[in-house]
Amino acid sequence: MRIAGHSTTVRLEEAFWQVLDEMARREGLSTSRLISVLYEEALERHGAAPNFASLLRTVCLLYRGMIPPEG
Repeated sequence: MRIAGHSTTVRLEEAFWQVLDEMARREGLSTSRLISVLYEEALERHGAAPNFASLLRTVCLLYRGMIPPEG
């Protein structure tokens, strides 16, 4: 997939891909576009996304309500 104009690979367990697919459908985006948006938001907020796969896993868990959001 391409993120921020760069070809990259993201390795995630199938369960996380399923959640990302669901999130993308709900937002009316392709999964690749959703992932690009999440990457862009991470850069805007933190200036970098050094462990992007972990960020995606966390987003999925937050989406599923398994981690309460910070206040």
